[in-house]
Amino acid sequence: MPLGGGKRNSALAFKPASGRDMSSETAAWGIAVFTTAAVIARPWNLPEAIWAVAGAILLVAFGLVPVGSALEGIAKGADVYLFLIGMMVLAELARQESLFDWLARQAVAHARGSPRRLFALIYGVGTIVTTFLSNDATAVVLTPAVYAAARAAGAEPAPYLLICAFIANAASFVLPISNPANLVVFGAAMPPLPIWLARFAPPSLASIVTTYFVLRFVLRDQLKGVLDAAPETTALTFGGRLAGIGIAATGLALIGASAIGWRLGLPTFLAGAITAALILVGARRSPWPIVKGVSWSVLPLVAGLFVLVEALQQTGAIALLARGVEQFSAKSIPLASAGAGSLVALACNLMNNLPVALIVGSTVAGDGLPHSLVGASLIGVDLGPNLSIAGSLATILWLVALRREGESFSAWRFLRLGAFVMPASLGAALIALIWISG
Repeated sequence: MPLGGGKRNSALAFKPASGRDMSSETAAWGIAVFTTAAVIARPWNLPEAIWAVAGAILLVAFGLVPVGSALEGIAKGADVYLFLIGMMVLAELARQESLFDWLARQAVAHARGSPRRLFALIYGVGTIVTTFLSNDATAVVLTPAVYAAARAAGAEPAPYLLICAFIANAASFVLPISNPANLVVFGAAMPPLPIWLARFAPPSLASIVTTYFVLRFVLRDQLKGVLDAAPETTALTFGGRLAGIGIAATGLALIGASAIGWRLGLPTFLAGAITAALILVGARRSPWPIVKGVSWSVLPLVAGLFVLVEALQQTGAIALLARGVEQFSAKSIPLASAGAGSLVALACNLMNNLPVALIVGSTVAGDGLPHSLVGASLIGVDLGPNLSIAGSLATILWLVALRREGESFSAWRFLRLGAFVMPASLGAALIALIWISG
């Protein structure tokens, strides 16, 4: 049921969708809950994509979602798939051409022996990478580069690695391209860039600045002393320069596409493909290492989650949520915005922010709701995951990158830190959003 369409229902009692009995609704919800839990917990260390696809197959096999509806749900993610492919190709190019290693070593060189200055420099690099290349790139590609640079400087890696985890979410709503979840929430209703910046630039600044100072304060005891002599910095290779130019050009192209209201998936895909072709043809190299290095499992993961949300739509639960949000916002827009952002942020840590983004997109990103409420929900999706390790795909990918380097970070340790960082930055961002919304 579209927002604002038909007669409002003042009674929010749950009614199953037409033609479906309560047992079907219960089964659909059971599969959705089990699948979401399995994606987060990864039983038997099986990839997240396997569980998402298995859940989608079960929904279709038991007749809870018609095949046509499942295919329609998968098709809704076409723009997201293209965006992810383009960004993953660019990130893999940058990794193979050592662009991020070069950036991290430049940060160490400019730190001049100060751990606190190195902290600020890496935070700045992480902000730029997240803003223009997405939060997943920060988690996957910048993390190992920061680890190597910190080790070379004789620094304890943990404070600098934590930057990669927290800034990947804190800066993920500076631009529409900063987080794939932004595309999921808004879909075809993505605001043009000038409107996006007017709504989200102040909250983004509040989030980035607050996260920096809280994280810096909590980690202050680990940022004492003097670093070893900076490692030698080597010149950036031709391929690295070309990858950097491609990333910058992609950022400019996407900003332009967003400014005129185009969807971002196809331009991102083309930018990644063109940059890869230029580098590979110029170096006369096979594309296979790039193809092999891309995390293709992300695509079926997202597709499976789209089918899950399609099932929830058919139960009538999302329409129920939409009516509840609409009625609550009619009473107090600032209170509804603050409440929506906070509840969505907490939900991300229970369900992971990708399925939450899909539900939010189906619930609030339509006509008829205040912009501040929709914006607060997006901020909750993007910033809420800084509370726990399970909150976002980016944080999960960060953990995977740590394990590859022989490092680990427990869920409890992350939660203790996130309990300081996330509420402060979320509160600052929501206050900024509500303030600019009048």
